[in-house]
Amino acid sequence: MTILSALARAYDRLPNAPPFGYSSEKIGVVVGLNHDGSVASVTDWRDGEGRKAQPRPMPVPQPVKRTAGIAPNFLWDKTSYALGVTAGEGRRTADEHRAFVERHLGDLGESDDPGLRAFLSFLTMWSPEQFTASPWQDDMKDQNVVFALESDRRANIFLHDRPAASAVWQRLSSRGSGREEICLVRGEPGAVARLHPSIKGVWGAQSSGAALVSFNLDAFTSYGHEQGDNASVSEAAAFAYTTALNRFLERDSGHRIQIGDASTVFWADAYEAGAAEEAEMLFPVFFDTVDQEQEAEEKIGAKRIRERLEQIRKGVPLEEVEPDLGKVQFYVLGLAPNTARLSIRFFHSGNFGELTRHYQQFVSDMRIEPPPREPFPPLWRYLRETAVLGKGENVTPNLAGEWMRSILSGTHYPLTLLSSVLTRIRADGEINVLRAGILKALLIRNFKSKEASVALDPANTNKGYLLGRLFAVYEHIQAAALGPKVNATIRDKFYGSASAQPRKVFHLLESGSANHLSKVGKQKPGYKVVLEKQVGAIMELMSPGADPFPASLSAEDQALFGLGYYHQRNEFFKKPAEAAVSRETDA
Repeated sequence: MTILSALARAYDRLPNAPPFGYSSEKIGVVVGLNHDGSVASVTDWRDGEGRKAQPRPMPVPQPVKRTAGIAPNFLWDKTSYALGVTAGEGRRTADEHRAFVERHLGDLGESDDPGLRAFLSFLTMWSPEQFTASPWQDDMKDQNVVFALESDRRANIFLHDRPAASAVWQRLSSRGSGREEICLVRGEPGAVARLHPSIKGVWGAQSSGAALVSFNLDAFTSYGHEQGDNASVSEAAAFAYTTALNRFLERDSGHRIQIGDASTVFWADAYEAGAAEEAEMLFPVFFDTVDQEQEAEEKIGAKRIRERLEQIRKGVPLEEVEPDLGKVQFYVLGLAPNTARLSIRFFHSGNFGELTRHYQQFVSDMRIEPPPREPFPPLWRYLRETAVLGKGENVTPNLAGEWMRSILSGTHYPLTLLSSVLTRIRADGEINVLRAGILKALLIRNFKSKEASVALDPANTNKGYLLGRLFAVYEHIQAAALGPKVNATIRDKFYGSASAQPRKVFHLLESGSANHLSKVGKQKPGYKVVLEKQVGAIMELMSPGADPFPASLSAEDQALFGLGYYHQRNEFFKKPAEAAVSRETDA
């Protein structure tokens, strides 16, 4: 199923979905009118207080698609249009308000509905100077405004809800409809949408919205067609898919997570609503923060969600955990900004059982000893390990989408992930648990490496792995000789060159370690012997004829170098703790 058809089907499952021709928009102010058009009340419709106040979503007539021109909405708009006031410079505010008044005088001039007549009277009597008096508040400027008869306002019936207004809007919406064609999304005849509604809520895109489907240059057209005529999507289908996508992109929709620069939405398509909802609750916990897990626990039940997650992460097939979930058809869509349009980073469709198996494989790939403090870190934490200064905005473009797509589909991880991690390790010399996990996962999935083990493998003879272990021992010898407060360790000075061009560095490290061992022997003769045995054990696994210190290492061997270094270095931290436990047991 295509992206548009899947989203159009999702519209039918939306709770409180706006009808065709309407859109859910954020409304901040409700103006109650008397029958003579005078203002009876002004209600702050936002939730919260002060700067945290947020406008509430409300179904209103679908907004016009604005570019650089002036185009008012029907029966609602921001204050610059509806009231002629704005918090900014307002160079064209008077023109915007004039266009708003003229539009409604023309569209509603013949109406005899009491609510619409009151609205027209308000427009003719209103002047922007009246905004300075009570009950208007300065922080209401630039909020979206709707209107209601005061007698209807308490029942939350607004002007655009009145039957007369709905009839006018239906007539206006059908005006200028494109010619009828077979819709490519639904396969039914319908008026072709020349312009599709904007998509809002994509991180980094324009706040006014961006287009998912558009044709704006002659190079994109064919047979003389213009705009949406090049892809015959009916107005009803365009409304359905954009409405569903905009709902999913809302901040608290429960259908979105942020993966790098990709705003990721997900939804289920199942006849059994309960199974679909549970799948939608589980998915974000796979890849996002602990907050998602807590939210899922509140909706599904703490015990139930913990049991499901624990079993899934242990590798138990979903068919055994919850058979009904495996049959749920599931969709994941990643979007990123591209000027006034949107780029599709990835799209995955398949049953939830297959998706869960791919997630379990990802968990297995990333498993490493010693493990991270947080057993299952969210994907964005791994991504930050590839970025300069560990900042999300510095993640390589497209990397997040490519990695997510490979996880969802069970294919090879992007090689840009390997180059990004190796670059960061060489730059800052930091081999932490998350970076080591990434290296191991890449070795297993992309290179089918049998040398990439979860924990230290003393029998591993891969030259990259052995050199990484040896480098960690040399570093430990330096620390034992000079103490932990060394201005610059051999890792700080030599890791980058040692992992890429060992021949240039290791002979120097070997002679340096001999001096450090001599110093250790003067203070702790027994410990010197232990360290010499560790170096010797690693050297014995090297084959002189196979060039133990090669001129260069491939990317695969550099990854094994980092993995070997991580395993060996953490082995030094484990042994004192294990010895302490042993002593307590003997006592």
